[in-house]
Amino acid sequence: MRIAVQHHTTKAVARKKVEQRLDQLLGQFGAKADEISHQWTGDTLQFKGKARGMTLEGTVEITATDVILDAKLPLLARAFEPRIRAAVEQEADSMFRMA
Repeated sequence: MRIAVQHHTTKAVARKKVEQRLDQLLGQFGAKADEISHQWTGDTLQFKGKARGMTLEGTVEITATDVILDAKLPLLARAFEPRIRAAVEQEADSMFRMA
């Protein structure tokens, strides 16, 4: 699943927003997941984690204009891809909406 949204700001500000939201999500749902890892390499965040026996992994790349999420959904979650995509797009819109 690949989703790209415009961030309407600088790469540094977009990265900070991604990091803040990641911290919030880990605080909220971290206890329900296992083997969580994430690491920045340049402008790309690589992440991986398990929840309910399913592994999710992917990247979040920050370009000059966009934040691009590229995630490999587990086979069992693919049936829910439209709902997952809509939730991610809504979250990204609220994070990067132009003021």
